[in-house]
Amino acid sequence: MSRSHPLRELYFTRLREFYRQPARIFWVYGFPTVLAVCLGLAFKNRPPEATLFDLIENPSSSTIKQTLTKYDLEARAKNLPGLIIKTNDHDESMKRLYSGKTPLVVEPGTGGQVTYHFDPTRPEASVAKAAVDNILQEGSGRKNPVATNDVTVTEPGARYIDFLIPGLIGLNTMGGGLWGIGFLLVNFRMSKLLKCFVATPMPRRDFLLSLLGARLTFLIPDVTVLLLLGVYYFGMPVRGSLWLIALVDVMGALAFAGIGLLVGSRAQSTETVSGLMNLVMLPMWLFSGVFFSSDRFPNSAQYFIQALPLTQLLNALRAVILEGATFIQVAPALLILTLWAVVTFVLALRIFRWY
Repeated sequence: MSRSHPLRELYFTRLREFYRQPARIFWVYGFPTVLAVCLGLAFKNRPPEATLFDLIENPSSSTIKQTLTKYDLEARAKNLPGLIIKTNDHDESMKRLYSGKTPLVVEPGTGGQVTYHFDPTRPEASVAKAAVDNILQEGSGRKNPVATNDVTVTEPGARYIDFLIPGLIGLNTMGGGLWGIGFLLVNFRMSKLLKCFVATPMPRRDFLLSLLGARLTFLIPDVTVLLLLGVYYFGMPVRGSLWLIALVDVMGALAFAGIGLLVGSRAQSTETVSGLMNLVMLPMWLFSGVFFSSDRFPNSAQYFIQALPLTQLLNALRAVILEGATFIQVAPALLILTLWAVVTFVLALRIFRWY
């Protein structure tokens, strides 16, 4: 017998094993292809993104608002990047800046002067400031240029890093809940451990709840390390209650653990569960505001974005940590996370398969 014969047979055995499972074929080849086509169509020939900023409404803002609105209409008519102008009073605009919801605040002053408030360390802030300033200067014909003043935001709580740390906490919570439970279930199923469990008198409820409890235990060092890093290394302030931060993150962890249970309740292979995980996580990676505010997306997409569990988790974490929000203020986000946790766990309990 040839020495290469066992190698050849094992090789073909592995290929036959793979192709005899249609789910594997779809998630390994089909799903990436569908995803590439969808994203390619969504971003094909896509113009540069519109510039998001806040304009403080006061007695001096009418002329500047008229110039910016005129430019926005002309730009959109020519399929050029327009403007997303959020008009608020001074306190609300500055609150949005400090909480990372806007990269730039434009404050009209007397005599046509304009003050720009922004964090220079934030990637899109300097770009937004340069774009708005160029529009206003062009609007004046550059014969009588607009007098401007830059006020850089560098105090703790208003910097980009302060916006980013809660985003990373939420991202870690999502990844741990989905991969730490859904992937574990599939590994148990593939290694036949679930068949051993089903032979015991243990109800499936207790088995699934034990996975949830273990995930919550693992959550403690995850959140602690990131919070300590933000506070002691980057000087991030924690203006809200630590107990409320813990409650928000626990509810987020339960929501994602429930989704992880649902995703892994019937998947038979690592390829299948990996594809399902990516399908679930990708919209939240893109839209939930981990690295930049979700406010930059169109109003028509906000209903979908605000329904995502990661969006609510990040909004609540940032509100408590950076703004000192109370339980009542984050209660709507907690309610949405609770609904995700309960509904997904009940569905997972009903459709869960041991093998």
